Order: sequence, then C-alpha cells, then structure tokens
Amino acid sequence: MRAYPRLILTAVTVMICMSLPVQTFNAGQGTSVHPASRLAREARSLQSNQIEAGNSSSYSGALDSQSSVEKQRHIIEMMRHAWNNYKLYAWGKNELNPISKRAHLSSVFGSGEMGATIVDGLDTLYVMGLTDEFREGRDWIAEHFNINEIDSELSVFETTIRFLGGLLSCYALTGDTIFRDKAAEVADALLPAFETPTGLPYALINPSTNASRQYHWADSNSILSELGTLHLEFSYLSDVTGREVYKNKVDKIREVLYTIEKPGDLYPNYINPRTGQWGQRHISLGALGDSFYEYLLKAWLASNRGDEQARTMFDTAMQAALDKMLRVSPSGLAYLAELKYGWVIEEKMEHLSCFAGGMFALAATTLENSFSERYMDVARKLTHTCHESYFRSETKLGPEAFRFSNAVEARAQKSDEKVYLLRPETFESYFIMWRLTKEQKYRDWGWEAVQALEKHCRVEGGYTGLTNVYHQNPQGDDVQQSYFLAETLKYLYLLFSDDSLLSLDEWVFNTEAHPLPIKGKNPLYRMASTPVPIEDNRV
Repeated sequence: MRAYPRLILTAVTVMICMSLPVQTFNAGQGTSVHPASRLAREARSLQSNQIEAGNSSSYSGALDSQSSVEKQRHIIEMMRHAWNNYKLYAWGKNELNPISKRAHLSSVFGSGEMGATIVDGLDTLYVMGLTDEFREGRDWIAEHFNINEIDSELSVFETTIRFLGGLLSCYALTGDTIFRDKAAEVADALLPAFETPTGLPYALINPSTNASRQYHWADSNSILSELGTLHLEFSYLSDVTGREVYKNKVDKIREVLYTIEKPGDLYPNYINPRTGQWGQRHISLGALGDSFYEYLLKAWLASNRGDEQARTMFDTAMQAALDKMLRVSPSGLAYLAELKYGWVIEEKMEHLSCFAGGMFALAATTLENSFSERYMDVARKLTHTCHESYFRSETKLGPEAFRFSNAVEARAQKSDEKVYLLRPETFESYFIMWRLTKEQKYRDWGWEAVQALEKHCRVEGGYTGLTNVYHQNPQGDDVQQSYFLAETLKYLYLLFSDDSLLSLDEWVFNTEAHPLPIKGKNPLYRMASTPVPIEDNRV
C-alpha cells in the first residue's frame, strides 16, 4: 500500500500525539477527513477575547504569550475573517474593498467575475482544515469559473501564478479532477500569447478573442520575471494531463534564455519576443526580475534535481548578482540594489526582493557546493535587513521599498514607497529560514507581524493595506489582496506548523505560495497514466 505523504501531519496532530491517515477530500461525498479539521473546529469556537471579529481596535497584547498551536488557531481565525467578508461583500468578484465593503473592481484582473480570491485562497483553506469554506469555494469553481467567457485582457503571468498555480495545487492536494480540468482550460486560454517568432509570450491576452499584446509602458518588450515564471505550472500541468504542449512552451522559453548572450552573466529585465534581443539593460532581483531566478532554483527542485540546466543557470546568475548587486550599508545591513548598464542606479531594496532570503537558504541547503556557505550567509543577512525595514516603522510593517544612505537606512523616503500592500515576501523568508535553521527569532519576528496586521490592517470588513507605515494610526488603502489569503496568511500559518506539514522535502511553493509536489518524492504528484496522443495534443 502506498504510504501517505508527510502532508497529513499538522502541528496539532503532533501536539496531541495523533497520527491518523488522511484520505483525499472528495467534494462529491460531502465529507472530509482532513486531519486539520479538528484544529479548524477548535478555531471556529475560539473566543474573541483577544480579537473581536470586525473591530480593528481589538488588538490585544495577550497575543504575545500564545503557544505555537494557539498561534496557528489565531491565524486560522484571521483567514476566516478575510474569507467570510469576501464572501459577504464580493463573492465571485476578484478582490474585496474591506473598508467600503464592496467588490474591488480595479484589481489586476479587472471587474470580471473570475473569483481570484476564491482560486488563490483555496489551498490555504484546505491546508488549514477549513473544509466547509473549501467546499463552497470548490463548488463555485466547478459551477461558475469559465475563463473563456472573460472578454478583457489578462496578464499571462498573474493568471498563471494565481489561477493555474492555485488550481494545480488543489488538484495535487485533493485529487479532485475538476481542478486539473479547470487548470487545463486556463492554460489553453493563455497559449495563443506564445505565438511569437521566438516563443517568448506576450504579456497580455484576451481569452475571448485570443488577441495578445505587450504592456504599453514596456514598449515592444516582454518582462523577464513574467515569462520566466511559468515553468513550474506548465511543466506540472503536462505531467498531470499527459499533454506535452504546455511543457514544450516553457522549454522553448528556457532554450532562448539559455542560449542568449548574457551581459556579465546577468539577465536584463526586458526582452523582445519578436527578435529575442534584450531591451534596456536594467537588472533587478525585485520587480521585473525577481521570480525568474526563483523559478530556476525551484524548477530544479520540482524535478527532483533532474533539471540540472536550471540549477547551473541559477548558480551562474547568482554569483554575478551577489558580486555586483549585493551592497552593505554604513551600519552593516546587506541589501540587493538594482543595476542599469552595469551601474547601481539607486541605493534601495524593494519589499518584493525580501523573498530572496528564503531563496538563498534553499539554494544553500539543497546542494552542497562551493557556493553553499555564501548563500546561507546572504540568506541570513537579507532576512535580517527585511526585518529591520519592519522594525523601523511605527506600525512594525514593512514599506514597499526602503533606502540606504548616511542619513537613512532600511526606511522609505518617497510617499509611494511608504505603503504596505499586505505583502508576503518577508514572511516567506521567515518561514523558510525557520524550517532550515530552527532559530527562534524567525518565529518571533513572524508573530510580531501577526500582531501588527491585527492592530493596523484588520477592519470590520476584512484586512486592508496601509498608505503609510510610518504613521501610528495609518489610513487603509481599502484593498484586501487575493495574495493575502494565498501567501501572507499561509506562510504565517506554516511558520508555526510542524515541519511535516507541506514538507520542503516533498513540496515546492510557486511564487504565489501554491504548493506543488516534487516529482519522484511526493506520492501526490498524480502523474497522468498515459500520454495524450500527438493528434490530440494541440489546442
């Protein structure tokens, strides 16, 4: 009999000395035996003497002394608060305006009813054992999610990481084929964007018309972090459907990026899909570049280390990046600056780059080579710097970007840099660093963030971002991002879980925190039994 993966254990299972096997969640049977359901039931009955649902001023210092299991229960309650208000005020729409209590119609996916928060947050519900909420989300997807009915432009990148990634994660976790089939529909809707002379996709596509184009602000170029952050999802989709068409598309992207000449072993953020030539030589491990490098490492991990080309590309690029982009402030804080034509253009680091601490830690611990020690040292230092950007704000939440000079370190200076958009990247690094080092400070820092979120971001209608993290009573931006449910709360929950829950030995998280199984190591990989015949392998 096939052994169940370590996913089945949760922190509460360990704490109460239970080891019950989990069976696949089957929506058709109307029941669930996910072992986290007990924890979920306890979370439902958790009294709000520490937090009264719907009262943004209900933060209490009593949160400080809770155990890890109690902290998990608390984060589950946060998830339920975010989900229930989305359900109440914006069900089926993409995101929520939690202050004005209505649907957010100007999100990255526009006003269409794609249910971005449902698809993005569903695997978090499952992992937390919120089976009733999971079931209602699953049923909405089965009955109402039809990407081909969307008559507006969608980002190929965002649709891949949130929708395709979220659906594939739910398929891996549950085996429910509705998720696999809907994932294939999403990928099929995106495929026309890849019809370029080089195979590098355009940025935007209209699923109803198949028309695709670039962002106006990028001129004729595609974005490195977007076209380079499709590999995990498309490769896994090919394996679970038996249709090679998806993997062929991302393999073509890899071929172009592998063979093109790289300036100083680095990859500029812009590339023209018609000519295959680089655009302006702007290089970043923040916006426009970040997740390309993340996916090189994770493609190698997801393939059970079989994709050696990806690991080689990662190590070569990271050595160049650390030599040229890693900076140290006057007080000793390490940060990743941006380059343009080989020169540092600004002494600042973006919140988006704060994922890099976790990335370098994974690189250090998954392959022992001459780079390992350097990677781990950088991982610790970057994670510390990102924590400092939180600690140095009045809200204890981090700004969108922070600068370094003789006068200012790890603080934002421009108004558009002072916002907090419910971002997860720093918590992602806390989670990975805790799992790999067991240094208590990472859990302490994560709990500080939970308290700050409750004090400043929680409102009656959900959770809001902030317009200025340096105000003691900051104004909310009135947006509950779908990734708050997909990433922020998931990483904080896992930070306090047992290592066996979504073990890093068996799962790889896509850049939207959707866990995908490692091939050959995770019995939930769910490889298609037979390949699809070539004549049926086209869209």
